[in-house]
Amino acid sequence: MELGNISKPTYGPGPETPESSMPGLVAMAHGFLRLVQPNPLPTELINFGQSQSEFSWEDIHKLLLYELGFLVCAAIGALFIILVPLVGCCFCCCRC
Repeated sequence: MELGNISKPTYGPGPETPESSMPGLVAMAHGFLRLVQPNPLPTELINFGQSQSEFSWEDIHKLLLYELGFLVCAAIGALFIILVPLVGCCFCCCRC
């Protein structure tokens, strides 16, 4: 494996859609990811030398806005985890 020039790397084109026998499924997965996380990662907030106490409310707001799609999906998932067994129990126990 050749490493090339490590100090000045050259990058090729971005990732391409893999050729598969299920292009519809691949398109659906990519569409879901674009829907859940349309905002780019705020890279200016990533500084490993910075302590956690130095984050401002504006920085936290930017990070939450970046993760908003995943937070909504997690909330809907938690709601289904709670509601589906509860409704199933009601249908089984209260066969009105």
